[in-house]
Parts: sequence; structure tokens; C-alpha cells
Amino acid sequence: MLAKVFLGVAMSVVIYAAFFYAPSAMGLGEKSRIIFFHVPLAWVGVLAYLVSMVHAIKFLKTRDLYHDRMGSFNSEMGVVFTILATITGAMFAQAAWGVYWNWDPRQTSIFVLLLIYGAFFALRSALEEEETRARLSSVYLILAFFSVPFLVFIVPRIYSSLHPDPIINVEGSLNMDSKMFQVFIASLFCFTGLYFWIYNLNSRLIKLKARSGGDELE
Repeated sequence: MLAKVFLGVAMSVVIYAAFFYAPSAMGLGEKSRIIFFHVPLAWVGVLAYLVSMVHAIKFLKTRDLYHDRMGSFNSEMGVVFTILATITGAMFAQAAWGVYWNWDPRQTSIFVLLLIYGAFFALRSALEEEETRARLSSVYLILAFFSVPFLVFIVPRIYSSLHPDPIINVEGSLNMDSKMFQVFIASLFCFTGLYFWIYNLNSRLIKLKARSGGDELE
């Protein structure tokens, strides 16, 4: 309960600071405030994909269905946060370029990433036998994660992009006003905290259902 209250207060402070404390970035104006939400959402998406792979590896080692369910759940969270990052990115694109979607390399790579993890859910729904579903799902999640750094970090930097990264991230080093940087780091911590809070809730729920002999979570 205390963690939930603290997280709620921290998120409220970050939202307020994003609009009323941090200045806008030179060259981007008020549109730059989207960075306080867009980047943390994308970061949490990548984190969730990583954790889903870790649970997939643990399942293959232990055959404990808890890890299968947590791997699936984390891939779901990864997709949700990736979609939210895509939406906030599209909002910036519309304000900066006059169009929500123009198949910029970053937009295209994220779209491909969503297709990869969307195929994962199609795979799970197509398999009825629990052990087979868990085993194939785990293998898929491990292989799928190898595409994450490639699509999120490498592909967008190979091709020229309209993404504002060169304005904020100069010559490979983060170059922000000190107030912007403070809010940015606070937002990263808050969104990461939100992820782990949701993670712990679902983990406890799966364990409680396993102890009580309840229906399986999918």
C-alpha cells in the first residue's frame, strides 16, 4: 500500500515537473516535453521484453509453469508499453512533421517489433497442450528478444531519420538542460517503478492461484 501511494505521488510530481518545471528543448519548443513520457515508455517496453526472455530461459531450465506465465505476461506488458511509446511518438510526429505516421525508420522498426510479438500471441493461442505451448513459447521469446536491440537501437541509426535524437543527444552524449535532465531521470525511475509494481502484483497473483488450485492464467 505504501509503495502504491509513493509511486502515485512520484508520478504526479513528474507530470507536474514535465510541464511546469523543465524548460523546453532548443529547436523543438513545447513539443520536446513528450520526451519525459515517450522515452520512459519505450525503455519499459524493452525492459519487459528482456524480463520475458529471462523467464523463458528459466522455464526451459526448470519446466516451472510459473515462468511460462510470467514470460507471457511480460511480453504483453512489453507490447502495451511499446504501443504507448508509438502513440506518443506519433503525437510528436504530427506536431513536428504534420503527419502522425510517415514510415520513418524508427516508426517502421517499432511496427516490425510489434508484429513479431503479435505473432507470439498467435502462437500461444494456436497451441492447446500446456507443456508444448510453454516450451515453444519460451523458445520463441528467446529468439524474439534478439530482434529487440536490432530494431530499437541499431536499425534507426543505420538510416537517416527525422527523429529528434540528434538535437537532444549530441555526438553520443546526453545534452540536456539540467532541469530537463532531472525530470527525465525522475520519469525513467517512476515508469520503471510502475513496471515493477505491476510485475510484482501479477507474480503474487499467479502464485496465489497456483496455491489455491485455481484456473491457469494465460
